[in-house]
Amino acid sequence: MGSVLSTRYSDKDLKIFRKLILGKIEKAKHDLELIKSAYMNDHNNGTEDTAPTFKAFDEGSSVMSKESNSQLALRQEKFIRDLKTALIRIENKTYGLCRVTGKLISKKRLKLVPHATLSIEAKNIQK
Repeated sequence: MGSVLSTRYSDKDLKIFRKLILGKIEKAKHDLELIKSAYMNDHNNGTEDTAPTFKAFDEGSSVMSKESNSQLALRQEKFIRDLKTALIRIENKTYGLCRVTGKLISKKRLKLVPHATLSIEAKNIQK
């Protein structure tokens, strides 16, 4: 029985990771809203733009910011999807398993990258 336990995180650990991921999803959704509203405000440039600093941007940089905003939004949406997928792995109790080595990904790495599916070892192999 002991070997089964070492191949996955305990329910207690999973609960902690679940809380961490839910918090990250909330923050990521909030950030996505900010990105989207900044993007929407780009389209409304005109009368309500009272701050003189905005006038300093030329047309080129406003196009750039629209592109980088949509890139940011896409990245943020992918991040949210990855976090939600991690929640499914928590439900399945497969969370924290490296999809290459099958070993547990370190808690330290999962705290930094909670949607990680590769251990550092596997990541280094891929380089």
